[in-house]
Amino acid sequence: MKKRVYIRTFGCQMNQADTEIITALLRDEGYVIADCEDSADLVMLNTCAVRENAVEKILNQLGRLHAKKRRRPELLVGVIGCVPQYYREKLFSMAGGIDFLAGPDTYRQLPVMIDHARQGSRPADFTHSLHETYAEIDPVRSPGTGAFVPVMRGCNNMCAFCVVPFTRGRERSRPLQSVLDDVSRLVSSGYREITLLGQNVNSYHDAQGDCRFPELLEQVSHAAPDLRIRFTTSHPKDISPDLVRVIAARDNICNSIHLPVQSGSSRVLSAMNRGHTREEYLDKVRMIRDAVPGVTLSTDLIAGFCGETLDDHRRTISLMEEVQFDFAYMFYYSVRPGTPAAKSLDDDVAEEEKKRRLGEIIALQNRISAQRHAADIGSVVEVLAESESKRSAAMLMGRTKTNRVVVFERKGSEPGDIVRVKILSATSATLVGERA
Repeated sequence: MKKRVYIRTFGCQMNQADTEIITALLRDEGYVIADCEDSADLVMLNTCAVRENAVEKILNQLGRLHAKKRRRPELLVGVIGCVPQYYREKLFSMAGGIDFLAGPDTYRQLPVMIDHARQGSRPADFTHSLHETYAEIDPVRSPGTGAFVPVMRGCNNMCAFCVVPFTRGRERSRPLQSVLDDVSRLVSSGYREITLLGQNVNSYHDAQGDCRFPELLEQVSHAAPDLRIRFTTSHPKDISPDLVRVIAARDNICNSIHLPVQSGSSRVLSAMNRGHTREEYLDKVRMIRDAVPGVTLSTDLIAGFCGETLDDHRRTISLMEEVQFDFAYMFYYSVRPGTPAAKSLDDDVAEEEKKRRLGEIIALQNRISAQRHAADIGSVVEVLAESESKRSAAMLMGRTKTNRVVVFERKGSEPGDIVRVKILSATSATLVGERA
């Protein structure tokens, strides 16, 4: 009888890509993928620890699975990824019903750990590796128009608020040729778009071939000339003129860059250990926009970081007004134990004030996004159709090269088609149009 596994994935695109790697590893051990938890012998939660509310979601899921295990004692439950790496064995006592724990660099050991768990032990492996990139594994990707290609893992930037260096380890990059081989398989499989992934993707460095990210991006663009190429996430200090020139020169590289700033105050950026000032960030924005007309920029923003004054908050507001981001991920600061901020800085902004400042940031960004989307009304854009609209099978949802979400009338088109669409209306999140 075939063993059946169900993997629930939380968090970032890298976690989604890791699930595809884990699926390949378990498939080679004879597992098949179950459609739901109820039909699985093994349930794994692939987890994210970046934000406190993400951890709360995991604990809620584990409480539900623990109740399910009471009815089905043979069911195995594993927690993998960043949450167990962050909490380590402590996680066993935080939630009942966990049979094994595995960090992001230990997925090759999962078959052995699962066997040990079936025999009644509770294995846990949090080993970090300076070399593990899973480069030679062919992931089991879900059907669709787009695919993720991890090109590097880990992060060397010790931002004061961030757990990633502790959960994902030090930076290491895949060899250039392994990335190109992966891209070649995706071209042959009919994908229409690929996203190159890394915690800090533009610090990619294949030391053996002395290849940096601009060269990698250019070679991928040439290897897949008919595919759209995206990448995420970038660190402002590593956005270089060479990288921007490649984006400007290659038509299939999408004109959309996610560039987290976190704060508009140089004083707060210094406390965050971000490695750049407000002025340096704005210089990078000007460089990008001068070289890549029509580029869209998105960002991350944190309200109420340690020591943030009202004037610091106003500088974030003014930076948003100056840059005019197309989209932003916005949060208020919550302490993550073990991070530099938790060890050496006072969380001295009241939660009520954090929420108030975050509310101002969200309201402003919604206005800016609505204005920038409204500017597209009347234009004709190329949209890669990704799926049916959630509201109607007569409509499709897709994205422009600038990462605008567009909903448009289907009229014979299918996911995977590139369609010219005339924009008729807009909200702060979505463009709505008709076939041009």
